[in-house]
Amino acid sequence: MARRKYVVGNWKMNGVSASIAEAQAIFAAADGHPAVEVAICPPFTLIGAMVAAARGAPVGGQDCHSAASGAFTGSIAAPMLADIGASLVIVGHSERREGFGESDADVRAKAEAALAAGLSVILCVGEPREVRESGGAIEFVLTQVAGSVPANVDPARFAIAYEPIWAIGTGLVPTIDDVAAMHGAIRRALSSYGAETAQAVRILYGGSVNGENAAELLGVGDVDGALVGGASLTAAKFVPIVEAAAGL
Repeated sequence: MARRKYVVGNWKMNGVSASIAEAQAIFAAADGHPAVEVAICPPFTLIGAMVAAARGAPVGGQDCHSAASGAFTGSIAAPMLADIGASLVIVGHSERREGFGESDADVRAKAEAALAAGLSVILCVGEPREVRESGGAIEFVLTQVAGSVPANVDPARFAIAYEPIWAIGTGLVPTIDDVAAMHGAIRRALSSYGAETAQAVRILYGGSVNGENAAELLGVGDVDGALVGGASLTAAKFVPIVEAAAGL
C-alpha cells in the first residue's frame, strides 16, 4: 500500500512572531512537492498566525489536555486547538513522557480527546538509551503502543512517530537495520486493528533527522516520514528533508 510521505516540524519552545517568515518559506517550498505532506507544530502562541500564513497547509499543536475544558491552569484543550485553526496535535512526545511524567494512559486519553475534537494525531513512542543497550527496545516500545494507541484508529487522522529518546537532539541515530526492525515491529503490532489499518497508518521516524541522513532514513520500507525537531526551525535546514522525502 502506498502511503504518502509525511514530514512534520516540531518547533518545541522556539519561535516568535518574526519566525512566521520561516514557516512561509517552508510551506512555499512544500508546494512544489505535492507527494509529501508537510506540517509544522509551533508553540501555541504562533498557531493562529501560522494558520493564516500557511495557505491551507496543516498546522498543529505540540500537546493537549485530555479534558475538553476545566480548571487546568496553563493547559490547552483539544477543542481550543481546533478553534484556533490547528488540524493536528502531537501527543506523548518523549519530552512530555520523561519531563512531565506522562503515562501511556495519559497519552491515550489525550489522543482520544484530540480525535474527538476533530484533530489528527501524531502519537510518539520511543525508548531511552539504557533500554536500547539492554536489548529491550522493541518490547519497551510495543508496550507503549499497546497502552497509548486508542481503541479506534482512523489511518486518515492518526500516525505514530518512533523517536529513540537517546537520539533526540544528540546527533546520534540508530542503525538503518535498527530503524527498520522497530518500524516493522510497530507495523505488525498494529495488525490488532486489522490488516488494512495496519498497512495504512503512517509511522514516522524522529531523532536527529537532517538533510544529510533523511534520504537514507526515509528510504526504509516502513518509514513513512519524519518528525523533525531543531532542523525544522529554518527553511534552509527543513526543506532538504522535504526534498529527500519527495525524491523517494
